[in-house]
Amino acid sequence: MPLEQMRYYDAQSIAHYYRFRPWRAIWRAVVVLWLFIGLILGLKVDSWLNRSETQKYKRAYQLREILTRLGPTFIKVGQALSTRPDLVRKDFLDELVKLQDQLPPFPTPLAFNIIEQELDHSIDEIFSRITPQPIAAASLGQVYQAQLHTGEEVAVKVQRPHLLPILTLDLYLMRLAAAWLAPWLPLNLGHDLTMIVDEFGTKLFEEIDYLNEGRNAEKFAANFQNDPTVKVPSIYWRYSSQHVLTLEWIHGLKLTDLQKIRESNLEQDTLIEIGVTAGLRQLLEFGFFHADPHPGNLFATSDQRMAYIDFGMMDQLPQESKETLVDSVVHLINKDYQELAKDFVKLGFLTPNTDIRPIIPALETILGNALGESVRDFNFKTITDQFSALMYDYPFRLPAKFALIIRSVVTQEGLALSLNPDFKIIDVAYPYVARRLLTGESAALRRRLIEVLFKDGKFQWDRLENLIAIARSDTAFDLLPTAQLGLQYLLSDEGAPLRRQILLALVEDDRLHTEEVQRLWNLIKDDVKPVRLFSAAIGALTEFSAERAASLLPSVSGFMSFSGQKET
Repeated sequence: MPLEQMRYYDAQSIAHYYRFRPWRAIWRAVVVLWLFIGLILGLKVDSWLNRSETQKYKRAYQLREILTRLGPTFIKVGQALSTRPDLVRKDFLDELVKLQDQLPPFPTPLAFNIIEQELDHSIDEIFSRITPQPIAAASLGQVYQAQLHTGEEVAVKVQRPHLLPILTLDLYLMRLAAAWLAPWLPLNLGHDLTMIVDEFGTKLFEEIDYLNEGRNAEKFAANFQNDPTVKVPSIYWRYSSQHVLTLEWIHGLKLTDLQKIRESNLEQDTLIEIGVTAGLRQLLEFGFFHADPHPGNLFATSDQRMAYIDFGMMDQLPQESKETLVDSVVHLINKDYQELAKDFVKLGFLTPNTDIRPIIPALETILGNALGESVRDFNFKTITDQFSALMYDYPFRLPAKFALIIRSVVTQEGLALSLNPDFKIIDVAYPYVARRLLTGESAALRRRLIEVLFKDGKFQWDRLENLIAIARSDTAFDLLPTAQLGLQYLLSDEGAPLRRQILLALVEDDRLHTEEVQRLWNLIKDDVKPVRLFSAAIGALTEFSAERAASLLPSVSGFMSFSGQKET
């Protein structure tokens, strides 16, 4: 198949194409090796002459120049590394960050020619005005600011010409290198290395199809349509094609521009919470997530919203994986490392025939240290550092799909830390998970709440207190609707086993647990006023028959009397 006709990544077709053109692959490999050998030799000479400190910025600049010179594929690799402070030293990191939107553009006349060919109209017929130079240039395209004749302000994204020959050749060489390196890596570090390259290739091909990006943007917008904190630009399909994308212009500030964010009186911690919560919703609710949330793709708007502007690299989690991720969070909260090890098997980090018994103590050591005495001590950078070491000793592997998820999560944390160095992602993530479990809008989540609250058949009062306390740390969390949902569930046929378990919990160990009930009441009494409580109870009972509701009203009134006595 000719490269020009290739719409989707196909490793076998690419390999077949270059197998009959070995001179291209050999010459490209020589160029890549020559450039990187020069950098490595420079670093060695600096070390021998004890000048590493004085030359570090020069070498970092040299690395960025090499990646830029090698083109789009290597720039994308550099962008991925720019979000990994755990893998890349700071001087190199500062230069790699510039790969996100500080790249040399291609000539504007060529860009305008692409627009006119793709849209079959002249520039003047399409736009009332357009900037004479791009306002941003990235690895795969560049962006112009323009205005339609109907008055809308738009961003016009134009793809770099002749991308396919460059991308396919580099991916072919990377895949060969991955296959060659895999047997030399310890244990399973090399497992699925070619699959990770294939996943990268698949995403690159999706990213250069701007029609696919437009569809992704609309799907993402539909997921967040009821969330006023997230902004997604509208797509102008009439002025878009496979290589040109016209979308609503977003007025905003880069998250890395701390001075302007402060000058605009934007709340940095609020922006962090919006970004992390949106990331968690993508993974745990929708399963459709932004796999490239680097600072060049995220903006803070003047009305305190988070705007996403690039939807080329997205991925979809299957329902089973999404539910297993929720399970793993629950098991992490409970410090249930045996079940957590089983989750790793389900997610593909361990093979089904792996003996997990020796792995459980290692997980307990690593995650116990990462969590410290409090769940709020949790830090993803610490986890990735320690798991990297764990992969040398145990048969862990990195499923290709989860390479994107890990990149996305670590990038979110990196962005948050740039806004607030003292930020801990769990301060937002744990309350979010607590709210999700307590509201239990699906049967699967309600079952997971039961898992949290019961261990070895015994009710864990401290866990319920902890969940409520952490969920209430979010001032927007209202306990009453949650209580209403809980009461509806308890009165349903599905809730019958839980009703029995709660009754047993109240009198377990041959004593009435009035002290625990009193502690819970003290925790929630400020939110639970008699009138609101009565309304919530009636709301929960509306799904049942009038006779059944009437039979339950005396007990509700009795509880209200009891609560009133406690208050006095």
